[in-house]
Amino acid sequence: MSLTATADSALGVTPVPATSRRILALALPMTLANVTTPLLGFVGAAVIGRLGDPALLGAMALGAVIFDAVFWSFGSLRMATAGLTAQAVGARDAGEVDRILARSLAAGLLVGLVITAAQGPIAAGAFALSGASPAVIAGLATYFHIRIFAAPFTLANYAILGSVLGRGRTDLGLLLQVAINLVNIALTLVLVLWADLSVAGAGIATLLAEATGTALGLLLLARLGSRPFSVPFRVVRDPLALARMLSVNADVMIRTLLLVGAIALFSALGARSGDVVLAANAVLWNLFLIGGFFLDGFATAAETLCGQAVGARDEAGFRRAARLSLVWCVAFGLAVAALFLAFGAAFIDTVTTSPEVRETARAYLVPAALAPLVASVPFAYDGIYIGSTWTRAMRNLMIAATGIYAVAIGLAHAGGFGNMGLWLAFLTLLAARGASQALAYPGLARRTFAKPSGA
Repeated sequence: MSLTATADSALGVTPVPATSRRILALALPMTLANVTTPLLGFVGAAVIGRLGDPALLGAMALGAVIFDAVFWSFGSLRMATAGLTAQAVGARDAGEVDRILARSLAAGLLVGLVITAAQGPIAAGAFALSGASPAVIAGLATYFHIRIFAAPFTLANYAILGSVLGRGRTDLGLLLQVAINLVNIALTLVLVLWADLSVAGAGIATLLAEATGTALGLLLLARLGSRPFSVPFRVVRDPLALARMLSVNADVMIRTLLLVGAIALFSALGARSGDVVLAANAVLWNLFLIGGFFLDGFATAAETLCGQAVGARDEAGFRRAARLSLVWCVAFGLAVAALFLAFGAAFIDTVTTSPEVRETARAYLVPAALAPLVASVPFAYDGIYIGSTWTRAMRNLMIAATGIYAVAIGLAHAGGFGNMGLWLAFLTLLAARGASQALAYPGLARRTFAKPSGA
């Protein structure tokens, strides 16, 4: 057996060139996996919505936003792990793949325990910022103080998923995500409707599903030949390696915090318009998430293929992977937007039985349906930038886009555009991100593959 074949066997994957077939082979499993995530939100909203209390539906919506803010803030762990792993795979360094995984698991478990211990201050700040009614806060508190104990498992799952995706094993990513979400959906139905535990049942279901995912993920990695727990501690805490991982994580974390903050501001301003608008936005947000998770499959393909090309120093392969990822992501964004415009009203009626919420949600269906199309460009570039570990540039561009978003929010408020102004400001944020990333891309690519002077 050749040295290359031996390395590929240890990695659990054989890197292959970027083609449309390869893009789809990577993207579609993660698209299917990601669809189960908004399906989980849909089932949760539908189950709680069937209880007939708008305050409980609003509590679930705000709970989802708060945990998105808490956990997505550390979503950098998955993205950084995927990008660094993809580059190690491209360089055919199986040992480095395990070292990256060991550091990521240690970081995820540590941060998860800190989040759990700090649940009191987190809850106090989140509840105060939400601006929701006392009835919503009561349900939210019950949900929050149960689900928060899933934090160590959730962040460990980010590290596991990042390692799997960096290898290009989106089939295993599909298995992990579907398993977690199906367990969550099944337990939500049982605990909320059969055991009559209301929002507490939804929180318990998520906690148990995340723990199940961690156990399954570690088993799958072991079958791939990964031995992260055998990496010596002195190697895990290697200063140079840790500095690189922490730098990538910090940049992506800042970018993610800004994005989550923008979403949280959107939700908080919507909540101040009343429980009906809050519930309507929750329904439409699930619609956007369905589109967004479709697109994330192509971002994942870009992370994998661009990262592996950077690790292999293959400039032509990198540019081909970036171009194909953009083309396919935009094409799917257009298709999803068209489907939402055609069937969005039926979706709204399925999620909620409240006539007021249905009418309000229909009033803002068009901007919500267009959001996946506008988001397709920044989604694709996020994958390209993360796989290439251009995280500092991604962070800086997000800062600039957030400034534009703040101006758009201010103009919407000054003009009295209400909730429609919020949706238009959110579309502006997405457009600003995509445009700025496209402008910065050529220079970043040239610098990445520039030959050292004298070479």
